[in-house]
Amino acid sequence: MIPTLNAAATLDATLRSLSAAREEGLVRAVIVSDGGSTDGTAEIADAAGARVERGPPGRGRQLAAGAMAARSPWVLFLHADTRLAAGWERTARELMADEGAQGRAAAFSFALDDPSIAARVLEWLVRWRCRIAALPYGDQGLLMSRELYDEIGGYRPMPLMEDVDVVRRIGSSRLVILPAKAVTSPARYRREGYVRRGVRNLFCLALYFLGVTPGTIARFYR
Repeated sequence: MIPTLNAAATLDATLRSLSAAREEGLVRAVIVSDGGSTDGTAEIADAAGARVERGPPGRGRQLAAGAMAARSPWVLFLHADTRLAAGWERTARELMADEGAQGRAAAFSFALDDPSIAARVLEWLVRWRCRIAALPYGDQGLLMSRELYDEIGGYRPMPLMEDVDVVRRIGSSRLVILPAKAVTSPARYRREGYVRRGVRNLFCLALYFLGVTPGTIARFYR
């Protein structure tokens, strides 16, 4: 399930990273939950054989709508600028086949499609955030059973921090980080600067844990 809003520049690569899994039957259907794109995003999704669900923008709302349209016993949530690296299918199958898998969720290892030192530093920081706080973000993908998704109440229609919110409700004891990589486009970091964007993300996270409403955080973020 992929939420989109004017994601034409990156969506094709994201969809192609799922193509082998679709051919093998691991991925039964790809749902693109579009929030009103005007750049051809929906057309790219349609050409790739994805099912396009249209609705109002807002990633939390779009994720919830896409999950509602899904009918498989497992649901994979993936950002439109993130592609799964080769071999992710094997680790996903191992997770789903494991005893007690229905009660667990998994994110992938964070990576950036950027050879710079700044990208490697950020990847290292994210690894430690996940190891210490069990707090992967949405750009690491999220794989969980429909049973667990329904149990925790799914994604909430939040304007921001929907990924942190859902991971906290899953809980660290039911969350694993898979070794397969989720490779994200560095475009936003390059445009805004690694330090500036990293500090802003950290500040938003601090505001969230201090109880500031997601709407207020979203206004600051934008």
